[in-house]
Amino acid sequence: MNESELQPIEPRNAVEMYLHEREPELAVKTVENIRNHLGHFTEWCDQEEIDDMTELTGRTLHEYRLWRQDGIAQTTLSINLSSLRKFIRWCEGIDAVDDGLADKVILPSRNRADEARDTMLAADDAEQMLQHLRKYDYASRTHALLELMWHCGCRKGTIRALDLDDFHSRKQTIEIRHRPPETPLKNQQRGQLTIALNEQVNTVLKDYVDVHRIEKSDEEGRDPLFTTRYGRISKSAIKNATYTMTRPCIYGSCPHSRDTADCEAIDDNSASLCPSSVSPHPIRRGSITHHLLNDVPETAVSDRCDVSKDVLDHHYDQRTEDEKAEQRRQFLSNI
Repeated sequence: MNESELQPIEPRNAVEMYLHEREPELAVKTVENIRNHLGHFTEWCDQEEIDDMTELTGRTLHEYRLWRQDGIAQTTLSINLSSLRKFIRWCEGIDAVDDGLADKVILPSRNRADEARDTMLAADDAEQMLQHLRKYDYASRTHALLELMWHCGCRKGTIRALDLDDFHSRKQTIEIRHRPPETPLKNQQRGQLTIALNEQVNTVLKDYVDVHRIEKSDEEGRDPLFTTRYGRISKSAIKNATYTMTRPCIYGSCPHSRDTADCEAIDDNSASLCPSSVSPHPIRRGSITHHLLNDVPETAVSDRCDVSKDVLDHHYDQRTEDEKAEQRRQFLSNI
């Protein structure tokens, strides 16, 4: 669109319109997180005296990235820029910025080694992915295991270890049990616990068991919760499911400006080639961070997700210092 055809709007007003439109589809806390991410952008706009979205160009967005990356982790930068890109793409739709400007928001490059260390699935991406599954692939094996992984922050080994009898739909609980040698838990007996499920996840699991679960036993004669036609689901099958469903083009638009007809990751067997797809561990990390951002006490998250407090602090908690400070403010504001 030509600049003369653009409709002027102040950055803060555009952000508020965007958040208002997204509120019905996202959790309240997720909207707050996006507001925080975009708050850095509006702060920068104020600092640079940018009072109209039509002034933005690829160069100004690059300048914002250089400003924002100072003193923060790559993961934090990636999450912030991802939120900004989605916002800019929305702005294209209301004629506030030039078409194609969102594609000029370049996310930090990463490889799978980086992913293992600090990448996580953002809460708004997880919610959009699950909404897609609830609408188009309800109660499938993939839907059920991803609902459970996000809700509980489970390891893929824990998902694989579950037996049918571990799920108690009437109690809305699921038991995690160490059963070597076939299905050991990483922390052995210390990793055993019972997890309370919310109503939505419990219903999805029940419907999966009643309708879509393949009745198949494993080589030990046990009845797995998650099955294939060969028996108990493999860790590689769980990983393939996460790579497949975390490609943004499955539930939204491609953030990498790829033509799906030519994309090397369009086939499910090649889903890991998508720069945005993730393995199970970043889903676990994202789930843990999501719990913490929703004010779940660290001790409860530590117990529920079977992770020590020290490991949680150093390897899983991806909250920014600003987000931690804001949460402390909410707790201590009346003191």
